[in-house]
Amino acid sequence: MKKVLMTWGGWDGHEPEQTTGIFASLLRAEGCEVTVTDTLECLTDRGLTQYDLIVPCWTISELSNDQCEALVAAVKSGVGFGGWHGGAGDAFRQSALYQFMVGGQWVAHPDNIKDYTVQIIDHDDPITAGLNDFAMHSEQYYMHVDPSNKVLATTTIECEEAPWVNGCVMPVVWKRHCGEGRVFYSSLGHAASDFDVLEVREIQRRGLLWAMR
Repeated sequence: MKKVLMTWGGWDGHEPEQTTGIFASLLRAEGCEVTVTDTLECLTDRGLTQYDLIVPCWTISELSNDQCEALVAAVKSGVGFGGWHGGAGDAFRQSALYQFMVGGQWVAHPDNIKDYTVQIIDHDDPITAGLNDFAMHSEQYYMHVDPSNKVLATTTIECEEAPWVNGCVMPVVWKRHCGEGRVFYSSLGHAASDFDVLEVREIQRRGLLWAMR
């Protein structure tokens, strides 16, 4: 049985408990043993390598150096990592090592909640296979991203707040490796209701399963 560690906290506006609960249930339905906690103290545990997947949801929080090094070492050893939106992509702003592992960091969401389209650009990858472009009414993340990411979906930035970035094609969903570990990230999932969109929920479910050791 695959073992998953999910930890949530940080800024409550991203509904970390609710969104974590959605995927805890989905992963249990896949036969996984899921441990859910609301503390980062779990990341000081040198037993992190017992897990097959680690999923944090901690917008605007801080990791100690020891916690960050333990997490990254676990992923490098082969433990999978997966996350969504600010819970993983704007979690630990002060930790360059963490951001290097994830492959990106949030920097803006011009115009806040808005209508936009997500374009599937890889129809062969198992995470996005069979899915078509879809509409969102949520935050459209503008991120600093690692060029080594394998990007699966993008969005084109169009906004009034920062017109100088209009036309930029921004990665939304990607996967990558960090050492022996698989890393999956989606910038979707501002609130639990975002996962009512079939494609958003399915991409996240498939991505977490892909990242699992």
